[in-house]
Amino acid sequence: MSFSMTLRSATVVAALAATGAAQAGNTTIVTSALVANSVQAFSAEAAKGFRLTETVVSPLGNATTVSGTATPTFNLPITSITIDSKLNIVSGDAKGSALKFTRVLDDGSDTWVILANFTIDYANKKVLADATIPDTPTVKQQPIYNFTVNTPLSVKYKFPLSIVGHEVLDNLMLTEEAKDSFMNGLLLADFIRQTVLDTTAFGTLTQDVSVKFRPKAVSTRLYTVTQPAAQ
Repeated sequence: MSFSMTLRSATVVAALAATGAAQAGNTTIVTSALVANSVQAFSAEAAKGFRLTETVVSPLGNATTVSGTATPTFNLPITSITIDSKLNIVSGDAKGSALKFTRVLDDGSDTWVILANFTIDYANKKVLADATIPDTPTVKQQPIYNFTVNTPLSVKYKFPLSIVGHEVLDNLMLTEEAKDSFMNGLLLADFIRQTVLDTTAFGTLTQDVSVKFRPKAVSTRLYTVTQPAAQ
């Protein structure tokens, strides 16, 4: 996906990129101090699936709940953006943000899946995250969703130094690896895979980036899950 921008905006972005860290020909721009957010709005179908399986979604780390929405919606602050030499976006990270999916079992105990440290991989059109389920080591940057681009990222420049970017990704479909994590982590009945996980589009991811400073920068520390000690 490439930036749609004027020459002046490209110049400003290039100047910002010069402050980033070059990695294998790409440049990473730290955005933790900027007003840069990725909002996941779960679809009505996903919310129905959560009710069917008695699953509750809650934010952890940098993530917060967006109130006043019809379906579960969460803000995941964008901590960095990586671009290539042609100013095409390569990836975006929301380090330190996590979502916990919790299901209460018949015996009153609960089981869960935690997805953390999200990355949007634009080249492969996938959303990645560290995936953890009980009593199992974390799988780093597991593919979670495939996506399509609803609204391509566009960047607008306003004199003297104001840049805003907006995009919408939709049709978030679980990967086979993510389906395995949810089936095993939430101890779901076999029929749920075919009737819910295989068929449900899980909503949208909306990215908004502005070259304005947050009152307080968000943490860039990775969110880590501590498993309970073995009994």
